Amino acid sequence: MAESGRVEVAPIHREAPFADHLGETVLAVYEEADPDTGRLALELTFESGRVRCETWSGDLRLSSK
Repeated sequence: MAESGRVEVAPIHREAPFADHLGETVLAVYEEADPDTGRLALELTFESGRVRCETWSGDLRLSSK
């Protein structure tokens, strides 16, 4: 991620999808874009799972897999 800058994750409530991955290295990043709907998604892969960040009708939705 050197070309994109530094990402820092601060402690948050355990209910948030990123909480289980604090301190882990991001192993992969996958981006999706749908030109018809304008929907965007970013999926981050950690050793212990994945977190998907997507927009829908202006709302940010986070989910973990």
